[in-house]
Amino acid sequence: MKLSDKAEEVLEALWIAVEEERVPGLDPAKLGIALDDPAFAELSERALVEIRQGVVYFRPEGREEGRMTIRRHRLAERLMMDVLNIRGEDGNLKACQFEHLLSEGVDTKVCTMLNHPTTCPHGKPIPPGECCHQALAEGDLGVVALTELKSGQEGEIAYIQTDDSKKMQKLMAMGVLPGNRITLVQAFPSYIFRVGYSEFAIDTNLAKEIFVRK
Repeated sequence: MKLSDKAEEVLEALWIAVEEERVPGLDPAKLGIALDDPAFAELSERALVEIRQGVVYFRPEGREEGRMTIRRHRLAERLMMDVLNIRGEDGNLKACQFEHLLSEGVDTKVCTMLNHPTTCPHGKPIPPGECCHQALAEGDLGVVALTELKSGQEGEIAYIQTDDSKKMQKLMAMGVLPGNRITLVQAFPSYIFRVGYSEFAIDTNLAKEIFVRK
């Protein structure tokens, strides 16, 4: 059964305390959550944490659950800020909300779409998943910028990453839409690509904002 949002937030805080701040346990007062809060009872009942003398500690199963929880949170931050261009406090808030929806399997798809990022937008490490290890072993680059393709290679458009609405409209008018197939015809002196039966030429800067799933 899925953990409650608050229980997942406790695991995240405990993971950061243990793995990044290098302290053995977490003082609940730092979270502003009382020890009699149902979140702690939920985690204790599932043998994920134990509480000794008012301090919360991981059990072995809880450490792995905490690792996956922080992974989902930091992937959600990447998705919000890199792909959806939602930044600042609004981006952080929406990432916190969205992470709870990244159930097992969905986080793998998001990670692959983002090309297996190793850090969050704040520079903190994202614990790798099985998909990351597999991609590394197979040399699979996942989603890459159009500029990473070679002439003649094709793929599926994953997303457009740009802050400029005019650029976005220009690319969409060319048929550069998520899910469409794209073929790189030429990479120099300009990038020429084909979508459907039409070919278009763009400069390097614009080509770097088109991300393709190979």
